[in-house]
Amino acid sequence: MNNQIHPTAVVSSKAEIGRDVVIGPFTVIEDDVYIGDRTEVGPHVQIADGARLGSDCKVFAGAALSTVPQDLKFDGEKTYLHVGDRTVIREYVTLNRGTKASGKTVVGSDNLIMAYVHAGHDCSIGNHVIIANSVQFGGHCEVEDYAVVGGLAGIHQFVRIGKYAMVGGISRASLDVPPYVMAGGHDSFRFEGLNMVGLKRKGFSSVQIDRIRSVYRIIFQSGLLLGNALEKVQQECERTPEVEEILAFFGNSSAKRKFIRPFKS
Repeated sequence: MNNQIHPTAVVSSKAEIGRDVVIGPFTVIEDDVYIGDRTEVGPHVQIADGARLGSDCKVFAGAALSTVPQDLKFDGEKTYLHVGDRTVIREYVTLNRGTKASGKTVVGSDNLIMAYVHAGHDCSIGNHVIIANSVQFGGHCEVEDYAVVGGLAGIHQFVRIGKYAMVGGISRASLDVPPYVMAGGHDSFRFEGLNMVGLKRKGFSSVQIDRIRSVYRIIFQSGLLLGNALEKVQQECERTPEVEEILAFFGNSSAKRKFIRPFKS
């Protein structure tokens, strides 16, 4: 073990610190904390009780992780913040731990969370996600793998953002965003087409993209009610992983928000 802990840092003797961990000046690590191997924690960081950080993470100056939820129903129950491996958390990010609703806030692996992002209690953020500066998530939001959220976006509580989706900057995201699409807008948050650039960058073939486009034409342009549109997709579209992902997203019975629609002038 070759940890580098600055002499001004306050690290509880009850915290579990992995190998080759770096902890910067004036950082506070509370009792019930686990930090994985080779993780680097910058100066003036607070890592509060219930934090579980993976290996090879980087936490920059001023971040506050696993702090008490900003929820009036929170009554001091034991809850957690889980962060996966190789996730980068930039300056002044705040990640609250969960409430009794789910018991935890989860941030996956290989994510980039830029400066001043806030994720409220019971949020779930997948893997390979990019969240740009000053994005604000209400409680219980879900962000699936490979999604991108543009800077200064405000995400309403319980909103879901699907895999490979992109939310534009300065958006007021009050509706669910299905997989593979772009969404944006402040006065009217809406569907803005497929996330073509993102899909191509991630290696989706033209055949896969055409299948995704066909599904959304049925859902958004057929004039059918959602249930009927999903039945039509099941009957007419090849059941590839991309199609199944879209069907699962729309078929999620636990969803709390409505989903985006194309803008109509």
